[in-house]
Amino acid sequence: MKTPTDEAVSFFELLKSSSKTVVLTGAGVSVASGIPDFRSPGGLYSKVSPEVFELDFFLGNPAAYYRIARERIHTMADRDPNPTHFMLSRLQREGMIGEIITQNIDGLQQRAGAKDVIELHGSVSSFSCMKCHRRYSRDELEKLLEESEIPLCSCSGLIKPDIVFFGEMLPAEAIRRAERAAVDSELFVAMGSSLVVYPAAQFPVMAKSSGATLAIVNRDSTGLDYMADHIFNVTLEKFSGEVLALLDARHQQ
Repeated sequence: MKTPTDEAVSFFELLKSSSKTVVLTGAGVSVASGIPDFRSPGGLYSKVSPEVFELDFFLGNPAAYYRIARERIHTMADRDPNPTHFMLSRLQREGMIGEIITQNIDGLQQRAGAKDVIELHGSVSSFSCMKCHRRYSRDELEKLLEESEIPLCSCSGLIKPDIVFFGEMLPAEAIRRAERAAVDSELFVAMGSSLVVYPAAQFPVMAKSSGATLAIVNRDSTGLDYMADHIFNVTLEKFSGEVLALLDARHQQ
């Protein structure tokens, strides 16, 4: 039975042997920051109906969306990054990984210092007018919500969070960048994702089809375990701490 240290060492060796590593992160990466994933027991969907994330719900009930979102969704950005975010950011700074493709909307990976992050589902920290496309910060939005339960732009357009609702297309540029990163990768790491939601789950498949080694790092089994070259069933927070320790040890040699 491999210990968490053994798993971290094996993972570290994989990274060292790759000249181009791309990482895909899912909701599991942010759980240790106090952000529940969506589908697990006690997850976000047990507190907020999936309907709230549908574009039709937002357009038909913007006041209801914002009432729920101010308490349950936009507050994701108020959490602190955890060891996994810091581990990935440090690996990126040290040149051991390249692009980080994320399904998360909390922005914590960037707050931990990562630079090349491809956000597939947008961000809870910014907002845009659906009419003139003017951008708004969260602070600006909150001021508008103090005056009215439906935030409207100066052009009278409805202001929408920059997240991808069900019923919306994912941002074309993010998809293009993620596809290119996957195809060009030598090692593709999927971390903290169940790999059942598409199109995110297509990127490991694309990488594998293009000749990359596929490694999956997750607490539970995933939808793509059958095609993985390496599987690390670990608690991400502890595993990340072990990898950070290996990075520290490497610099002390």
